[in-house]
Amino acid sequence: MQGGTVADSVHQTAPEARKHTEVAVGVLLRGDGEMLLSTRPPGKPYAGYWEFPGGKLEAGETVEQALRRELTEELGITIGPASVWKVTEHDYPHALVRLHWCKVWAWTGEFEMREGQQMAWQQLPLTVTPVLPGAYPVLQWLAEERGGVLSAQSLQK
Repeated sequence: MQGGTVADSVHQTAPEARKHTEVAVGVLLRGDGEMLLSTRPPGKPYAGYWEFPGGKLEAGETVEQALRRELTEELGITIGPASVWKVTEHDYPHALVRLHWCKVWAWTGEFEMREGQQMAWQQLPLTVTPVLPGAYPVLQWLAEERGGVLSAQSLQK
């Protein structure tokens, strides 16, 4: 081997670790206990799957700033205060995501589906399917907070 060491060649051929995509997610909750879910827009991975709304953090943004921006862009609303409730990770084939889940109790404005998505206010168990797999842990936690348990079958219909 000329001009390099065995260590150099091993380093060069090692697969690069997948980088996390940081995502702010809003769990919008109404006083009656219903939560807002929307579908993934056409043209995106998992199009048509139901999810909690949100999106990627841009450089220099806090989770709350990203969530505020994303919900205005996607839904046309302005949220009140939001802070991180839980953080999970999910490894999708297209992205390794770190999801920063924020409960949101207050917002202003009329809901507009600005990306061609659908929305639905839901109780547990959900009546919409399929649900994005990254949301499963949060749905389970919400069920537990309400004194229930959510079965895997109810999420994968």
